[in-house]
Amino acid sequence: MENTIKNRADIPEADKWAIEDLYVNDEAWEQELSTLEQDQKELASYAGRLAEGGETLYAFLNKMECVNAKCGLLGNYAMRKSDEDTRDAKYQGFVGKYMSVAVGMNTALSFETPEIMAISDETLDGFYKECPELEHFRRYLTDMRRFKDHILSPAEEKLLASAGEMAQAPSGIYGMFSNADLKFQDAEDSQGNKHPVSQGTFATCQESSDRTLRKNAYESLYKGFDAFKNTAAGLLNAQNKQLKFFAEARNYKNAFEASLDSNNVPTPVYLNLIEVVHKNLDKMHRYVSLRKKLLGVDELHFYDVYAPLVSNVDRKIPFAQAKQTVYDALAPMGEEYRAILKEGFENRWIDVYENAGKRSGAYSAGVQVHPYVLLNYTGTLDSQFTLAHEMGHALHSYLSNKNQSHIDAGYVIFVAEVASTCNEALLMEFLLGKTTDKKERAYLINHFLEQFKGTLYRQTMFAEFELNIGKMVSEGQTLTSDVLCAEYRRLNELYFGPDMVVDDQIAVEWARIPHFYFDYYVFQYATGYSAAIALSQRILKEGKMAVEDYMTFLSGGCSASPIDLLKGAGVDMTSPEPIEQALKLFEELLDEMEALID
Repeated sequence: MENTIKNRADIPEADKWAIEDLYVNDEAWEQELSTLEQDQKELASYAGRLAEGGETLYAFLNKMECVNAKCGLLGNYAMRKSDEDTRDAKYQGFVGKYMSVAVGMNTALSFETPEIMAISDETLDGFYKECPELEHFRRYLTDMRRFKDHILSPAEEKLLASAGEMAQAPSGIYGMFSNADLKFQDAEDSQGNKHPVSQGTFATCQESSDRTLRKNAYESLYKGFDAFKNTAAGLLNAQNKQLKFFAEARNYKNAFEASLDSNNVPTPVYLNLIEVVHKNLDKMHRYVSLRKKLLGVDELHFYDVYAPLVSNVDRKIPFAQAKQTVYDALAPMGEEYRAILKEGFENRWIDVYENAGKRSGAYSAGVQVHPYVLLNYTGTLDSQFTLAHEMGHALHSYLSNKNQSHIDAGYVIFVAEVASTCNEALLMEFLLGKTTDKKERAYLINHFLEQFKGTLYRQTMFAEFELNIGKMVSEGQTLTSDVLCAEYRRLNELYFGPDMVVDDQIAVEWARIPHFYFDYYVFQYATGYSAAIALSQRILKEGKMAVEDYMTFLSGGCSASPIDLLKGAGVDMTSPEPIEQALKLFEELLDEMEALID
């Protein structure tokens, strides 16, 4: 891999996602966007009429579903184009245009929920009998009406809807600050060679066996964030303040309760995760101690936590090889699943490599035409796992879109990380099953341990941080940089234990975590990982029946509650058992790693 970051124009078309599958060009997008004005007028004409009868309610919901599908395509085109190069003002403008229209649409439709809430159960039952087609929207209507205690008057709903664009400001400003404006000094390695530091290259630098490079890249990145920590704190404080405002406006105790209720997830599931992980912190501390021992360092720093523990095994993996390995690893999922995977590989669902200005990280966007997967592939084993992870998301979206109507296709966040991490678990089992070499096996087991550390432990730490700062805001406290750094340092000390040096630089890491702008999202990485471990083990042990149950789950969209969808696949997340099972596997892997090293 080269050490330079290419411009977008220098990336081969084959390695870019097929954005033209959404709209052939910008002009086609702008033409479609202009049609939303008439759609808005037509939908707004139903104001005050939704209780007229089943036929009227059906006509409104049917039109709304079609318009929402159109909005999904428009929004995805604008955001995907903007993510290709976050510096491009044209596509920032597209996102702004779309958001303005979308907020206007939401404002115009603010009558929908209060009017539907005002319909009595008896009257609505009559509507279903009067208009059998209305059954298509029964799940949607039932789920909406469970929020009855949190819906306001039509005038108040319109006011809240009109404030939606302002509420997105902290997240939008943070994205521009973090991805487009913030620059970092190059990092020198032990030979004096300079390496560019960006959000995309940082992970690769941290995985280097060159400790000088790791240290310098670490200091470069956090020096960059530290210089703007007060700005970052102001943005995160504003984000939490707006969550508090909307939660209290809707008669919730706090933003935590409001966020989990929106996905129909009981709050004890979140709290249970933190409790179970706290009871198993000794295993995490044991792993940290093992890492310190194997690296042979007097002090273990955070720039050492991703360094390879087993030398001369890591190798660069070309993207074509990564795709083939992922395809082979998912054989237990059956040919139907792998046929869809192959379609995505061969038809440019994926934007593969980093380019200047491209959004950092990785994601999958579940668009109706087909999913769009953003990677910043660097050829590492971790990059290969990221490919498996994001294609898990992609196939979940694909199957839900294929098997559910648009209004029931969008699965909630709580189940979003299950398919992705199940793919990763199956890939790891495949790689472990292929080798008997002790050194390579130790290398792979360490990678598996790193997944537990990074997903189950670290994301739970993030979740606890988010929970705690949310409590601070709900109690009237301002989130200054000093407050945030102190709490983040405390949690790192708790989770990583006495063998880790917790420095001033890691204390500002909160400033580079974009997920803190997706309210109470990160805990679902940890719960999803636990569910995925249970599901992958069931698939490997039980075969066809387990795969059929799992495919039903992937095809379920939001047709049932997330807890019930997972129960149908064989996992009960209201119980501590899946988390305990996952941590038991972590302990077993730790035992084997210690034995192999000895």
